[in-house]
Amino acid sequence: MLKYRLLFGFLMIMALAFILWLDKSFSFTISNGATIHATVLSALLVLISLPAVIEIKKLSAQKGMVLFTPIAMIGAVLLSLIWYLRQYVGANVAGGMSFEFIFLIATLSSIFFATYIYQARRFGTEGTFLNCSVNMFATIYLGLLSSFMLGIRIEFGFWPLIMTLVTVKSSDIGAYTVGRMFGKHKFAPKISPGKTWEGMFGASLFAALVGAAFASNIESIAIWQGAVFGVVFAFIGQFGDLAESMLKRDSQLKDSSSSIPGFGGVLDIIDSPLVAAPFAYLFFSIINARVI
Repeated sequence: MLKYRLLFGFLMIMALAFILWLDKSFSFTISNGATIHATVLSALLVLISLPAVIEIKKLSAQKGMVLFTPIAMIGAVLLSLIWYLRQYVGANVAGGMSFEFIFLIATLSSIFFATYIYQARRFGTEGTFLNCSVNMFATIYLGLLSSFMLGIRIEFGFWPLIMTLVTVKSSDIGAYTVGRMFGKHKFAPKISPGKTWEGMFGASLFAALVGAAFASNIESIAIWQGAVFGVVFAFIGQFGDLAESMLKRDSQLKDSSSSIPGFGGVLDIIDSPLVAAPFAYLFFSIINARVI
């Protein structure tokens, strides 16, 4: 299992780096003079969100909840593309309100009403709390959180996004590797018995080294800030992994899927970056990083 996880982890990082490099090379200008970034990354997020919705449907079905697949997919895709679509219409719209705010409110409201209408027509009042809740959860978890990845790419550039994703996934690999080799002291036994404090040390060490390495190539980030970034986001990433573990254990399933050897399903891959993305966007906003 360890060798598969290391091998596929390395291959996925390399594949992601190539996709993001391709994304960086595929920017274009539209008629109003705006430059459109992150087209390839947007397509990737859409493709990832579809099987992720199916996996949440599988997990929720174990608890007697029904995920309305078309609605959840549409909602997740729309929310994930907030920053990408903003490039076409500008930052501000009518009344000086930001496009992100209006689009977010309009999408969430539409998904909310569509969910209740679907529930009423299909099931009446039975399971309203459970079904409507899991549909809104899937939309926000997969759509809104992933939108911050596009936000980082479009607002701050290629390298800050690469730094975020590789640092967080490196912490996953560090936690698993060191935890399997030396782990004895449980980190969160009620949620994920396999996680240990030794694994957290490995996650922090791997992430600090990777964060410092990236910071050395980003002018607005000091090397020590990159190392601190790595340690902090190692914990944030592990929290994201624990959050998904709570879903799996509540559903009494070991993995959300078995499609990726050594890891499980799509949710097992994206759980830590999803939770880390909003915090990374905040971090780069504070230090005003901009490396398009």
